Amino acid sequence: MPEGHTVHRTAKRFQKEFAGQQLFVTSPQGRFVDAALVTGQKLESAEAFGKHLFLGFESGFVRIHLGIYGKWRFSQFEDGPKDPVGQVRARFLSSQHVADVVGPTACEVIDVAGFEMQKSKLGPDPLRIDPADQELERFIARCRKSKTSIGQLLMDQSVISGIGNVYRAELLFRAGVNPYQLGMNTQEETLVAIWFDAVRLMKIGVSKGIMLTRDDYLKGMPATKDRYFVYKREGMPCRNCGHEVSLALLNSRKLYWCNSCQIG
Repeated sequence: MPEGHTVHRTAKRFQKEFAGQQLFVTSPQGRFVDAALVTGQKLESAEAFGKHLFLGFESGFVRIHLGIYGKWRFSQFEDGPKDPVGQVRARFLSSQHVADVVGPTACEVIDVAGFEMQKSKLGPDPLRIDPADQELERFIARCRKSKTSIGQLLMDQSVISGIGNVYRAELLFRAGVNPYQLGMNTQEETLVAIWFDAVRLMKIGVSKGIMLTRDDYLKGMPATKDRYFVYKREGMPCRNCGHEVSLALLNSRKLYWCNSCQIG
C-alpha cells in the first residue's frame, strides 16, 4: 500500500502538470461514473491528507485513496495520448499530460462538506506541519489515552495520517519501542521523537520517491535490501545487535521488530 509520502508526491505532480488547466476526465473502465461531474473543468487544487488525494475542481473534489493495490501512471505526449492500459478507473487529461489511476479503493466526487468531513476523520499528517505544534499535540493526546498497542496506533489513520507498514516498523525500531507497548504507557518524549522522526523520514520519501530509514543511506539511493532496519528482514540478524528480526501478525498486518533492541 502506498504510504503518505507517495500521495504527497502525487499531489505535487498534479500541481505542476495539471493545475489551472481544463481537464478532460473519463473512466475507461466505466466504474467512475462521477467523471461526468468534473470533466471540462479547471483543476484548482491538488492536496494530500495522509493517504487521501483531493483534486479540487470548480464544482467539487475528486477523492482518491489508492488502498493496497491502487497506483498512478503519468505520461506526457505530443501527438495525443496512448490508449489506456489495463482497468483504468479514471483518466485525467490535459493538453500535454495524462494521469491514469488503476485499482484505487476509493475514487469519487464529493462536495465541500464531504471534503471537510473526510479531513475531520483523519489524524495529524507529519507532512502537513502546523507551526503551533497543534498536530503534534493531537497525536500525543490520542496515543496517551489509548489502551491500544503503539504498533496498532501508528497504523490508525485517525491517530496519525500517512503511516503504513514500512514506516511503522522502522519508526518504532529507530525509537527503540516495542510495538506491543500500550499507547498509554508510551512516554510523551518518546512520542515526540517518533513524530519528528516521521516528519524527517517522510520528507526524504517525498523528495526521493523511495522510503529510506537508515541514517548512513539517507543521502543516497541504496538498493532496496539496504534501505531498512527491520522491514521484511524477518529471520535475519538485526543490523544493530545481531538478534534475529521477528515477524508476527498485528491486527492482520505483518509486524517486524527486534526483540532485543525494542524492549520498551
